[in-house]
Amino acid sequence: MTQHILVQALKQFRRKQDGNATVEFAIIVPLMFLILFMAVEIGIYHIYATMLDRAMDITVRDIRLGTGTNWEHNTIRDLICERSGFIDDCANSLKLEMRQVDPFAWTEIPAAVDCINSTANVDPVVTFVNGDSNELMFLRACMTYDPLIPTWGLGAALTDENGLIKISAASAFVQEPQ
Repeated sequence: MTQHILVQALKQFRRKQDGNATVEFAIIVPLMFLILFMAVEIGIYHIYATMLDRAMDITVRDIRLGTGTNWEHNTIRDLICERSGFIDDCANSLKLEMRQVDPFAWTEIPAAVDCINSTANVDPVVTFVNGDSNELMFLRACMTYDPLIPTWGLGAALTDENGLIKISAASAFVQEPQ
């Protein structure tokens, strides 16, 4: 008898459609928020990457045309920071690498970009060599920033072991003759 009542209660429960929209809402809304947050995160990443690349291009143009100027690491870093307009704590979150490249005796430039680890005290300079007239130079900048949502979606996929997202920009140029 108890079994018969239980079976009838389950059949009646199965036929009911109360709460149908709630179930759909509970399944769809988290997916919609995931897509929304991923779109915002990729938008922020794209803006930061574009602004860093633009600041690098303008600064490299000044370096290339600044004949006779002996550029220093801090000057270049400050110009890039000023022109990008968004790098928080620029002195500690932007790392520059500049090296001379010989096109006739080519050596590979390391593909792995060295960014600043904000949890350790490190020297912000990797390799920084000023070029002379008519020398091919390679300049690379790498910065890190905190993701909007570090534990979900794209924020979790792009972060490194320190929970930061890395963005780099590179440029090659030839020093103008003096």
